[in-house]
Amino acid sequence: MAASRPAVALSLLCSLFLLCPFSSASAITLPSDSHKVSLTLYYESLCPYSANFIVNYLGKLFEDDLLSIVDLRLVPWGNAKLKGNDTFACQHGPGECLLNTIEACAIDAWPQLNDHFPFIYCVETLVYELKYLEWESCYGKLGLDSKPISDCYSNGLGLKLELQYAAETNALEPPHKYVPWVVVDGQPLYEVRSLNYQINGKDYENYISYVCKAYKGAAVPKACSGLSFNLIYGEKLIHPVCYEEIPAPTLLSRAISSVMSWIWKMATSM
Repeated sequence: MAASRPAVALSLLCSLFLLCPFSSASAITLPSDSHKVSLTLYYESLCPYSANFIVNYLGKLFEDDLLSIVDLRLVPWGNAKLKGNDTFACQHGPGECLLNTIEACAIDAWPQLNDHFPFIYCVETLVYELKYLEWESCYGKLGLDSKPISDCYSNGLGLKLELQYAAETNALEPPHKYVPWVVVDGQPLYEVRSLNYQINGKDYENYISYVCKAYKGAAVPKACSGLSFNLIYGEKLIHPVCYEEIPAPTLLSRAISSVMSWIWKMATSM
């Protein structure tokens, strides 16, 4: 059976990061550019559309020289809701809270984008393939030490990080309405809807065009050459998102989330 597209992409990305050791800040030589475009992704780990965006779209930043003009930040909180006593509930159940926190810990433990992005990409690839119970396999695939993440999760730092992401997400202007919520230089890219060939909003999956358009520097990457900054009209340009309000988790999703939480507790108690 032929390998799935995300699996192939993960293999190529892993090879790129491992063979061209991005773990070192000196591994990539980028020109100093004060005109870098800020790109922030507000997402939640188990939203299938967030996973799709990370796996099939965001990874394109590592092609050519796009990273030379972009400051990328990942904010794993999404549509989670704060409760009392510094607790919170996630849209897709406790399993999502677990993975949101794990990914927040990865960003904190490995602050360089070239260090934490491969791990998050790997986890979200498993989400995309409906194999997210296997998320811990990403440590072995990438040759990473799991201890900084397990320590972060168990000592309360992960909770602190998530509360910080909650404050940032809840302070967004305009407020986010769904995830993935893609913001380029402070401007959100709304989902595109096609109705009678009319388009409303911006295309978040076409974020590279908006990054290139926002870039004011002189060293224009090859990836920006010849791009059209106008949205393409068509019959079906609907990009699914996870809205803030959805029905309560099903019994199956709650059971899966409970199993994930149990697996993590067992792993961290060893």
